[in-house]
Amino acid sequence: MNKLKKLIIATGLILSMSAFTLNGTTEAATSTHKVQSGETYWKIAAKYGVPVNSLLKANNKTGSLLYAGTNLVIPNSAITAAEKDLIARLVRAEAVGEPYAGKVAVATVILNRVASPDFPNTVNGVVYQKSNGYYAFTPVKNGTINQAADAASKRAVNEALAFRGQGKGSLFFYNPKTAVSKWIFSREVTVTIGNHRFAK
Repeated sequence: MNKLKKLIIATGLILSMSAFTLNGTTEAATSTHKVQSGETYWKIAAKYGVPVNSLLKANNKTGSLLYAGTNLVIPNSAITAAEKDLIARLVRAEAVGEPYAGKVAVATVILNRVASPDFPNTVNGVVYQKSNGYYAFTPVKNGTINQAADAASKRAVNEALAFRGQGKGSLFFYNPKTAVSKWIFSREVTVTIGNHRFAK
């Protein structure tokens, strides 16, 4: 009887370890998407939060031609789900009441900073950056970053990820009516959306 119990326990452990290993492999692998009528590379990239350029490269495509029924490989995002959520919470806090394009632009600033050698190279590092005793983003200081992101902010992050590498390189944003730093006004303005000016 003891041998049977040991055999059952050993079998259970082996199955558990196999399931864990298989699960880990599945999560690391890329997924696929079956193209529906009316979809574009942009829509698919924005849905999954991956750069359009990465989507094209993963599928060895150079043009915009796309056929319904085609299976596309969706590359893994360089940004984790937790990082997307952090950016979305910052977008909600910074751009509440702003046009949707402004929400995408705020998310783009975060991604541009991560890619810039002048800022920390992680999403957490950029969002929580403190310089000369001041937080880079007011919502980190006042705690509004801890509020849940809304659907529009989450969607804006995915669009910013899809748009990655194609913008004007904005690294800053500010409200010219409330900004107190003279330095920020010296930066080259890339675009104005709603109450925010974006600059580099």
